[in-house]
Order: sequence, then structure tokens, then C-alpha cells
Amino acid sequence: MLQNGNSETSRRAQAPSLDRWDLYRTLAEPLRLRLLALVAEEELAVGELADLLRESQPNVSRAWTPLRDAGLVVARREGTRVFLRLREEAEKDAVVQDALAQGRMLAEKDGSIARVAEIVAARDLAARAYFDAPRDRDPETLKAPPAELAAYLFAVSPYRDQVALDAGTGDGGLLDVLAPAFAKVIAVDRSGAQLQGARARVAMRGYRNVKIIEGDLDSPQVKQEAKKAAGKGVDVIFAVRMLHHASKPAELVKTMASLLAPGGRIVVLDYERHDDEKMRDAGDVWLGFDARALAKIAREARVDLEGVAPLSPPFVPEGPDAHLPWQTLVFRKKQTTRNDHHG
Repeated sequence: MLQNGNSETSRRAQAPSLDRWDLYRTLAEPLRLRLLALVAEEELAVGELADLLRESQPNVSRAWTPLRDAGLVVARREGTRVFLRLREEAEKDAVVQDALAQGRMLAEKDGSIARVAEIVAARDLAARAYFDAPRDRDPETLKAPPAELAAYLFAVSPYRDQVALDAGTGDGGLLDVLAPAFAKVIAVDRSGAQLQGARARVAMRGYRNVKIIEGDLDSPQVKQEAKKAAGKGVDVIFAVRMLHHASKPAELVKTMASLLAPGGRIVVLDYERHDDEKMRDAGDVWLGFDARALAKIAREARVDLEGVAPLSPPFVPEGPDAHLPWQTLVFRKKQTTRNDHHG
């Protein structure tokens, strides 16, 4: 039995938190073993687990509650959904390790563990459908930016010899800020419908330093273009309202970091945690991110979270998400050291 801490808080932080005989009893149930293996594979919503396990949500809830009480599973509420993941400390316990091995065997046998990737990918479908829908472009939105803004950006920019990447550029609204400030801008979006606006903007402005690519960030063309940046990767990546559409935000940040030069930055504009479920109709997979979620993303993507700041309301653009709390954050790719090359 693990030793108890000096307080209820420290007791709950340990895993498992039950007497050994009670732990064995908790794990002596095939459904709980399968569930444990699945949440060790990926953080999953209760509804997604019900899908994978082919069980009703009440049955899944009855299965995970004892695992949470035992300190094995962590539950996180987001809007009306509850997400479950394996507590990191739990896997260090020998009994839990054996339970996970048994659970994986059962989940491989019934095919549920193989379908985890499909469940995660399904989160992405709503976002793709939303952005691929054709839209009428208002010509007013493509008017040239003020001359004063372009002159100011050119004058104060420390990036005039650097390369930026606009991830999820959409109709290219950010290009009016980036093109005057950087030597080159790579604008990437997987939606051809969205890129129609970006191409129209580039043509109207006459931006000669913008390269538009249709595809995902991990596509060969994007990787090749990033490598052209002095052979070291791009200097800054901008991701505006993109993270909450990603099925796996940490994987997205990790992909972006792979395109950066050592020490390069990822500048993210996204939502703080909120509870407006209606935003899922706009293809949102996640209802924003709090400090804990951002720290977890940085840890899993192996980047540093350099800073986070709320966006002042006057700077929030008009639209269906104007009522949400916005934030700006910066991830920084770690500098390459000699130890990185020699293990």
C-alpha cells in the first residue's frame, strides 16, 4: 500500500489511493480494464468512450467513476462534455501496469484501441466541413490597408530579413500585417474555398513576398518551403484561431515546431476557456484553453510556453465569437544544443 500524505489533497495526488485489496477489486472488471487502456492511449470524452466500447454512456460513467476514486483516472469537464485521461503517476504502479497490459489485450481483441485514431480524426470533420463551405466574399474586406500601417510595420519590424508562416491563413487577413514586416511569408491553409480570398488579396495588394500553399502543415510542400528559409526553418509561425479546431492541439503545435528554426516562435491567437457550446456549430473542437491545458500542450509538444496575455476587448474583431475571452500566447522552440546531437 502506498503511504498516505499529510492532507487529503496530498492523499488524492497519489495514485493509486486505495488499499491494495480494494485496488485489485476495482481492477477486476473487464470493462474498466478496457476503459483504462483507452484513456492511457488518448484523452477521450465519455461519449467517445461509449462509442469505442459499444456501451451506453451511463455504463461508461459507472465504469470510470471507481477508477477516478482510486486515483487512476483524471476527469476534466469542458462545457457539457467530460474528458478522461490516465493519471501520469498511476502508470508507475506495478499493479496498474499489469492492468493496463491486460486492458490493451482486451481492447486489441475487440478492436477498440485501433479505432481511437478514427475517433480523434472525427473531431476534425466538423471543422473541415465548416471551413470548406463556400462563402460570398465582401469586396470591402479586401480594401488596401492604410499607408500609415504599412510604413509603420516596415519601420519598426525586426523581422525584415526573416521568414514567417501564416498557419491556417484563411482569406489572408493577417497577410496585411505580415507581408510588410517580413522578407517572406508562407501562407498555408487546407481549405481551397478559404484560399480563394487569400489569393484575391495577394493579387490585389501586389504582395510579391507571399507564397500560398494549399494543404496541411505536415505536407511535403510546406516542409520543403520551410527548409528553404536559410536551411534552418522559418523564424515565426502565426496561428490565429486555429488551435481550438485541432483534434489534437499538442500534435499541431509539435508539427509547427518542426518547421521552425531553433529558438523560433509560434504566436497563437485563440480563446481562453469558455462554456459556449454553440461554438461547436462553427467547427470548434475545444472550448478554449486554460493555463493548465496550455502547459500540457507545451510539455507534450516539447516547446516552451514563453508567455500568455489576455486580448483587450477593443482588439477583438466583430463576429460570432466576439463575446468570448481571447488570449495571445507564444511558444518557443528550444535551442539546439550539443547534447541534443550526441544523446
